[in-house]
Amino acid sequence: MKTGFHDVNLPEGKVKYNDPRMILLVEKCSPKKVSPYYVEFIKDELVQCEAAVISKKSILELLINDIEKCEARLERAENAAEKTLMEKCLQCLESETPLCDGGFAETDREILRAMSVQSLKPVVVLDQEKEVTEVIELCLKKAGIVFFYTAGPREVHAWQVPEGSDIVTCADRIHTDFARGFIKGDVAGFDDFMSCHNWNDCQRKGLVKVVERDYIINAGDIIEIRFNV
Repeated sequence: MKTGFHDVNLPEGKVKYNDPRMILLVEKCSPKKVSPYYVEFIKDELVQCEAAVISKKSILELLINDIEKCEARLERAENAAEKTLMEKCLQCLESETPLCDGGFAETDREILRAMSVQSLKPVVVLDQEKEVTEVIELCLKKAGIVFFYTAGPREVHAWQVPEGSDIVTCADRIHTDFARGFIKGDVAGFDDFMSCHNWNDCQRKGLVKVVERDYIINAGDIIEIRFNV
């Protein structure tokens, strides 16, 4: 995730997320390969990024362009609904609240995305310095991203998906063939997997469930995909 930052102390470039679940999985599985999640931090870039981190005292530097866009749109509003939306946006922005925290319905968010407002993307506002992993966690939460994992002696891999994703979406993250030829998914909850010696032990104890394509992933799930192409 490309994350711009301004007026906060963060390292530039790609930074590994020290995911507590990932650390435990690596300790358990002793894999030959580890594939953690990375965030790319870009200093003083608040436009060409997927998320933004900014200090509370500098928040208006991010919001000012959105205020101008909403004021201009309000002046030429063609109906009451559009006027109401722009007034709500301005009330939000003038209280120094990014639009991502405005509680807008998806239909309104589509209109705002078309306007290219910048604070609709996940924005983390810091009023004090935090460790980089804490900042990453805040960004992930604001972006609605959760992790599932593939784990074993060959590799432990953290995969990110939007919260509420189904198992086929997860399969596609691993490989498009997995989604195209999806048959079933085998899923163990993180705590259940950690309580067992390995995946086979988890299966023997009945802690691995076989799921259909409509299964909604839970944060921390360990999965295997059955597929045929």
